[in-house]
Parts: sequence; C-alpha cells; structure tokens
Amino acid sequence: MIDYIKGSLAELTPALAVVEACGVGYALNISLNTYSALQGNKEVKVYVHEVLMTGGRDDSFTLYGFSTKQERELYRLLITVSGVGSNTARMILSSSSPAELCNIIATGDERMLKSVKGIGLKTAQRIIVDLKDKIMSSGIAQEIHAGGSSTRTVVSSPAREEALGALTMLGFSPAPSAKVVDEILRQTPDLPVEQVVKQALKLIK
Repeated sequence: MIDYIKGSLAELTPALAVVEACGVGYALNISLNTYSALQGNKEVKVYVHEVLMTGGRDDSFTLYGFSTKQERELYRLLITVSGVGSNTARMILSSSSPAELCNIIATGDERMLKSVKGIGLKTAQRIIVDLKDKIMSSGIAQEIHAGGSSTRTVVSSPAREEALGALTMLGFSPAPSAKVVDEILRQTPDLPVEQVVKQALKLIK
C-alpha cells in the first residue's frame, strides 16, 4: 500500500498531478485544494489513496493524491457514504476547502452540499447524517482549523483550456463545459483557474 509519494512535480493541472520519484512518474487524480497547494513547488509530498477496480472488462488501478492527511481522511470518509463514489468525493473536495467542508457537515448545511454536481437532497442528508459524528470524533476538523488555511496561488491567465481539461477529466461533456466556462470568464476574465472550475461545478447542468 502506498501512503505517500515524495518527488519532483513533473506535471500539474487542476485535476491531475504527475510526481516523479525514483525515475517513475505517478499520475494522481487531485482536487482543486491540492492543486492550489502544489502550485509553484518543484518538490512535493502527496498523500495517496489507491483505488483498484476489478471484475470488469479491464481492471483499473487509480491513484488519488492529497496535499494533507486531513483532506485524504475526508475523502475516505466521503466514499463510505452510499451514493458517493471516488469522482463525486473529489468534486465535493474541489467545491470547498477541507475546513469549509467540515463546517458544512457539522452545521448540517444541505444547501451547500446540494450545489455540488451529482449531489441530490437525499445524498446531501446522508453525508451529514453519516459523517457529522465521525468528523467530530476523529479530530479532523480541529486539525484543519489548527493548521490554518493555505494561501491560494493566483494564476496569471484565465487558462480556459486548462479549466476545460479539468472538467473533462471529472467526467463532464466538452460542449456544456465550454459554454459555462466561457460565461464565467466573460464576467470575470482574470479569475484563477481553480475558481473557474469551482464555479463551473455548480453551474453545469
């Protein structure tokens, strides 16, 4: 089992990071929070969650990467909830910071969870019911708040193609994604790419 990968950051997009360690490039699916934390760094340490899918036509092995143990723990808690898969959990973590997500669950804010693509009322309620006590008892929320919030690096250009690439990797069709991204950038041309993706996740139908 891989706990973390430490090495050179070879490639970074809002949805994917490639970390080279000992001559091997590891492709890791990431959230926007981790994307922001990794920006501007040459050497990184990324905590890993492995997903092995078997029994289908082709077996698949996917790595998910997180800049902190706390975000990885939140991800692992989210995927224990019925109706929340790996990609949905990543979208939830891309829509809110770990501290914000802890607060949303702790306060029972169904509206904020429902704003995430693919999360309906029943799933939002299930996340709150299933995880509220676990988050408080595990100490994740306290660790996140104690560590403070990370400062996000502002991207100098709108990075339209980068945002569209991230949305495509998250499973959205190119045409509706492009329409939403173009509208967001029309209103706010200099918006950081991670904010473009975050807004798009709430607007794509």
